[in-house]
Amino acid sequence: MLLLSLVAVMLSKALRYAGLLSAQELTDFDAFHVAGRMVWRGDIAQAYHLPTLLEVQKALTGEQAFLPWTYPPPFNLVVAALAPLPISLAYLVFAGSTLAAYLLVLRRIAGPHFATVVVALAPTLFIAVAGGQNGFLTGTLIGLTALGLLGGRALAGLPLGLMVIKPHLAVGLAVCALVLRRWRCLGLAAATAALALALSTLMLGPAIWPAFVGGVEEAKAFLAAGAYPLFRMISVYAWLRSLDLPAGLALAAQMATAVAVLGLIPLALWNEMPRRQVVGLAAMASLFVSPYAYDYDLPLYGIALALLLPDLLRQARRGEVLVLFALGWIVGGYGIVATPLHEALSGSALVTSVGISLAAPPFLLLLALVWRILRRTQTLAVPDSVEATAAPARTVAA
Repeated sequence: MLLLSLVAVMLSKALRYAGLLSAQELTDFDAFHVAGRMVWRGDIAQAYHLPTLLEVQKALTGEQAFLPWTYPPPFNLVVAALAPLPISLAYLVFAGSTLAAYLLVLRRIAGPHFATVVVALAPTLFIAVAGGQNGFLTGTLIGLTALGLLGGRALAGLPLGLMVIKPHLAVGLAVCALVLRRWRCLGLAAATAALALALSTLMLGPAIWPAFVGGVEEAKAFLAAGAYPLFRMISVYAWLRSLDLPAGLALAAQMATAVAVLGLIPLALWNEMPRRQVVGLAAMASLFVSPYAYDYDLPLYGIALALLLPDLLRQARRGEVLVLFALGWIVGGYGIVATPLHEALSGSALVTSVGISLAAPPFLLLLALVWRILRRTQTLAVPDSVEATAAPARTVAA
């Protein structure tokens, strides 16, 4: 039923793009399609300058929206492949194919717990489908990397290297490969990333790089000014900044959080936790690295949950399991609730309270609870192999 609902949302959005249903404001996939068309027009470098991008948005769509373009140049090649298609068909191809790939990888990792993981991810799945974002694509790449690391395969470096399209979401697994001393994996990842960078330079021209650097600088200024929708972000930075704390203090707290969370990866290995748990914690850790982390990036949490759930269900108390699932829904679902409220109250005095980012505190509590449960006992942990299943575990009804 849940998957059918996701398909219904995709079809509805595609019909809106086709003009068969009421129009909607520009969303992330509109930005993808506009950028892709700019690649074919030969002016993609201008996408990294917001005032120019707004003019192109108006010319191509008849509308304007605050959707700064800050993706690394290799991602321009991805959106360029979609641009020749009408936007309704391009959306269906991109959202449908990446969702299918993500669910296949998720099922491969989760095994008999697949349905439980999908239910736990319900808010995240709807957010990613509704915006047409790339969370399913990055989730698939991270999932394939995790499978490769579990199997000890150097080919794990291929999807890890392709994460050059959104590198901050790969930091956790890069650290994991480093502490596991997977040198061939890291070498292949570096070679894959270098090839992607070289190809984008060849296809788009060397001028794309100063434009990209300028776009990143613009994004930093927008972030410090609170111009982004902070209530949709899941970072510690967004939480503190939405409470009107100074940008420098919020960034310092973000950096301290990132270092502490990434430190759990070598700590887990030092404590001789099973490799599956180490990789799962690494996948989750990536979501705490960047101040610019959104709820649509949470498919990575799904990969982490699929890796960790067998041990969590086996070692947690029933109340802890319920708290884990509740916290996950809060983190993934807050944006769903806050977005329409924010739009309805826009211009009202109440909009400030609705605009507070509240995802980071429950997400940190979720990570702390996961760590506590996993450290409770190592004798009951499942084997590293993805296929391995031990004695029947308590499951949550899907």
